[in-house]
Amino acid sequence: MAQIHIHYLNYQDVQALAMSDQEILAAVEGGLLAQGRREAVIEPRMHLVPEKDTPGHFNVLRGYIRPLGLAGVKIVGDFYRNYEAGLPSELALLNLFEPKTGAPVAVIDASDITDMRTGAVTAIGARHLARRNSKVLGHIGARGTAYWNVRLLDSIFHFDEIRVHSRRPESRNAFAAQLENDLHKKITVAQDWESCVRGADIVVEASRLTRPEPLLRTAWIKKGACVIPYGTMSAVELSLSDIMDKMVMDDWGQARSGPFGALRAHVDSGRLSEKNLHAELGQIVAGFKPGRERADETNLFWHRGLSLSDIALGAAMLDKARRTGVGQTLPYR
Repeated sequence: MAQIHIHYLNYQDVQALAMSDQEILAAVEGGLLAQGRREAVIEPRMHLVPEKDTPGHFNVLRGYIRPLGLAGVKIVGDFYRNYEAGLPSELALLNLFEPKTGAPVAVIDASDITDMRTGAVTAIGARHLARRNSKVLGHIGARGTAYWNVRLLDSIFHFDEIRVHSRRPESRNAFAAQLENDLHKKITVAQDWESCVRGADIVVEASRLTRPEPLLRTAWIKKGACVIPYGTMSAVELSLSDIMDKMVMDDWGQARSGPFGALRAHVDSGRLSEKNLHAELGQIVAGFKPGRERADETNLFWHRGLSLSDIALGAAMLDKARRTGVGQTLPYR
C-alpha cells in the first residue's frame, strides 16, 4: 500500500513564510480567476452554533480548484469575545486534499490565512470597482482581517488619508499604531462612524456587531465611492443598495444561505437579487464582466468569504514551504 504523508504548517511556520503582499494578492486572484472561468467548485458555507448562549459560531467552507489540483475544507471559529481571553476572534484550520483519491495533503493553521485572504479579496474588489485615484480610505473595525484590508488596499492605492474606527478605544488606538508602524504613514483615529466614512473614496465596514444595527448611513456615502461591507451582522441601511450603480459579490451562492451577512436583509427583501447583481468578482477578474466603467459610479462589493481564496492562498503557502523547507512532514498511513 502506498504511503501517505501530510505537510503540517503551524502558526510559527506560517509566520516564517513571510508571504509578501504581492504573493498574497496573486494567489487569491488566481483562485478568483479559476472561479470566473468555472474551473472550480464552491459549496455554500455551513454554520455550527455549539451553544445558543455562546457568543460565537463555527464556519465550515469547502471547495475545489482544478488548476491547482486541490480540494480543501476550512473550519474557522468566529468568537468575537475572544479578546477577553487574549485570543484572536478567528482561529482556523485548513485541510487540503488530493481530489482524485481523497488523500490528505496538508494541514495548515489558517487563522492568518483567513485574515490575509479576506484583505486580499477586499483589495482586489476595490482594484476593479473603486476609482483608480482613490485617496481616502474609511475603515470600520479593528479585528484581524482589518489589518490586511488596510495594508493590501494601501499597497494598491497609496492613500493620502486612512481613517479607522472601532467600538473600543483601546482596539482602534492599537490598530492605528500598528498600521503607522508598518505602513510608515499617519493614521487618523476617528471617534465615530460618520467622521470615519463620510466623504471617503473607499469605505470598508468590518464591524463586530452582536445584532443587526444600521450604523453606517447611506447619506454619508459620496457619489463615486466604493463601499465594501462584510460584517457578520449587518451594519448598513436598507437604502444603501438604492444609490449603487453596480453591486458585486464574491459568490452569489453564499448570499442565498445562512442567517448572517452584511446584506442579509437586502437579499431577503429582494433589494439584492440575481437580477440586479452586476457580477461575481471572479467574472470581472476573468474579463467576462466589466468592473468600474465611469468615474462617477458608486459601487458596492459584498464578500462573505470564499473557500477558494483559502485554498488558493494555502496552496501558495504549501508551495513556498516545500521550496524553503518550512514545516513538518507527518506520516498519515
